[in-house]
Amino acid sequence: MPEIFKTIDKIKPAYDITYNAVMVICKLLLIADIIITTMSVIGRYVPFIPDPAWSEEVVLTCMSYMAVLSAALAIRRGAHIRMTALDTYLPKGLVKFLDILADVAVLALSMIMIVVGWQYATGLGAKGSYVSMPGVSRFWMYFPVPLAGVAMLIFELEAVYNHIKGFFVKEEA
Repeated sequence: MPEIFKTIDKIKPAYDITYNAVMVICKLLLIADIIITTMSVIGRYVPFIPDPAWSEEVVLTCMSYMAVLSAALAIRRGAHIRMTALDTYLPKGLVKFLDILADVAVLALSMIMIVVGWQYATGLGAKGSYVSMPGVSRFWMYFPVPLAGVAMLIFELEAVYNHIKGFFVKEEA
């Protein structure tokens, strides 16, 4: 049985690339947020620096992308808040089963985020535009949800695989 895991483990670099790409996107969005917010705040008090009308909407949109994408990143690192107080008292097999059950629930959530998020982005979002930027569709305000759903799906599939692999492959000490 371990041979199949060795074969599947060869796609781990694809997960690493996806993780790093999402991390770079989050970092770029944070930098954009800081620059735009700084320019906006300084522009309120320094007459020759502009305070663009669009700054608040763009900052909020960037923050929504960062919030959902960073949550997807936390899935891969196992950094989400979870109840582990009873794990030491339960059989290891049961804890692994409960981990897989939680992963299945998150997989379902990611699918809902993809489907419903895409419906909102292409439906409601495509019909409107930003108040301060009439030429930009509100699609971009709703798009973080399906985008994060895809990232969550990818990272959660890896987590499920790792949990299933844990049933068949002994951990090295």
